[in-house]
Amino acid sequence: MTYQTHRLSNGIRLIHKTSNSTVAHCGIAVNAGSRDEQDHEQGLAHFIEHVIFKGTRRRRNFHILSHMENVGGELNAYTTKEDTCIYASFMYPHYKRWFDLLSDILFDSVFPEKELDKEKDIVLDEINSYKDAPGEQIFDDFDGVVFRDHPLGRNILGNPKQIRRFSERSIRTFMENNYMTGEMVICSVGRIEFSRLVRLTEKYFGHIRPGNRAGKRIPFNDYRAETRFVKRRNHQAHCVVGNMAFHSDHPLKTGMVLLNNILGGPGLNSRLNMAVREKHGFCYNIESHYQPFTDSGIFSIYFGTAPGYTEKTLAIIRKELGRLRENRLGTLQLKRAKQQLIGQVAITYESNLSEMLSMGKSMLVFDQVDSLEDINRKIEAIGTGDLLEAANQVFDPDHLSILAYRPK
Repeated sequence: MTYQTHRLSNGIRLIHKTSNSTVAHCGIAVNAGSRDEQDHEQGLAHFIEHVIFKGTRRRRNFHILSHMENVGGELNAYTTKEDTCIYASFMYPHYKRWFDLLSDILFDSVFPEKELDKEKDIVLDEINSYKDAPGEQIFDDFDGVVFRDHPLGRNILGNPKQIRRFSERSIRTFMENNYMTGEMVICSVGRIEFSRLVRLTEKYFGHIRPGNRAGKRIPFNDYRAETRFVKRRNHQAHCVVGNMAFHSDHPLKTGMVLLNNILGGPGLNSRLNMAVREKHGFCYNIESHYQPFTDSGIFSIYFGTAPGYTEKTLAIIRKELGRLRENRLGTLQLKRAKQQLIGQVAITYESNLSEMLSMGKSMLVFDQVDSLEDINRKIEAIGTGDLLEAANQVFDPDHLSILAYRPK
């Protein structure tokens, strides 16, 4: 099934894929995240994701939350370093109901002070619960090690001191500077004729004043490898090892995705899982991650283990990274690795919700969406030389940073 697209005169883009399911998924992706905050705005992008549901000129917060849930729908939102998405899942006859609500909360919210104060307490509680999960917090702390004082190094949740200062004015200023029509994509997967979807989009979003973000994002180019150990009251030791990696439009990006999958992806047969967990029993969980950004990227390996196994696990990781830097994959190994990744992508695309969110992100970054066939062709085109080149750039031991939480 091909994707259908439309661009409103004000710059808002629409992308849709028809589905025969009775459940539709639709949202709006905005090219604004935590890296777009000014120093005094840290945590504001995520805070807006919370308070945008708290009231408009037409609706109080209860009516917003009930509008879709009364017909069995589900509202949701998320914030990343580079984008924010507000979306819903609902029975397909309710597209008009959702567009009416989405336009209202996005462009006509009133941010009542009483609701802002309550939501500040909720976000502060979210931060505290996050601090109780070292296996999650260490990823954000590692971003701070790699990106230092750059906006990409900030925790998306922000810090309590600044969150307490947020006001309606600070929210509106951030949205006026970043929530521009040229930075928005409406993405949809559902049983609706595209012509009707276009009419709904024009009706509820066509009147919005056009605009593009004036300021450019600050690039990061000051990486220096660092090793940092932190004492914490944990039972386990938690550790992340990693480096800068390729941006989202880099020619080696797809090769890096495959390389990461081989090393520590979700498959139980990943090299790190086999070497560390299955062979030695050092860890319950060891995994690697690759996150490309528009102008940068980060690669990391995480593991949690008993304190006495930390150095042994690090030694195995260094050995596995060295193998991928020094040895080409055999023809059969490469074929199996590609088949595994192709299968994982296909399973992801079985979820209409996952595909809808992926469509929005891809349109924001590339102004187009690759079909499953396009993705498979890119994976099949990866050669052993691509993997060696990516491995030697990203897995260079002199450029690896380490952050470890050690129990007190």
